[in-house]
Amino acid sequence: MTKKRLACSAAGAAAIAATLTGVALATPGNAVVGTIMARAGFTNPVSIMFRLADDHSNRTQVIQVRNAKDTVIQQITFTAGGHTGWHSHPGPALVLVTQGELTLYSADDSACSGRTYSAGQAFIDPGQGHVHIGRASQTGNTVVWVTYFDVPPGSGVRIDAPDPGTCVF
Repeated sequence: MTKKRLACSAAGAAAIAATLTGVALATPGNAVVGTIMARAGFTNPVSIMFRLADDHSNRTQVIQVRNAKDTVIQQITFTAGGHTGWHSHPGPALVLVTQGELTLYSADDSACSGRTYSAGQAFIDPGQGHVHIGRASQTGNTVVWVTYFDVPPGSGVRIDAPDPGTCVF
């Protein structure tokens, strides 16, 4: 076998191992059913910007998307105690809680404080690499409707992530 073929084989094996390791470390959801309700791409270039006030730091976070890709709407139903698993999204996501309660925990919060949203409340997840987990109330079902912005055509709305070790549930 030539050196070039050997190097290509080694690189391919490393890529497969890295992919399988990522799958093994991912934290899939539990007791969650998500249904994509609609998906569409913008016909003209669209830029989207959200300004989020942070209750804890009194700072404003600006989330900006230039030339947004697909927009996807999904309904997610959690049974009591269900969770999303740790993940992120390609772009920002607007979440409407329509039934029950959902607590959102961020991987970058070492205190694992979480924030609970009840039916009738909404929030924005910044996406773009923000790793988090959503956990439903221990009693009754929780239902959320999510609008995902800037999803690459043909791609999923969720990017699995390993447990960051910041929370113990």
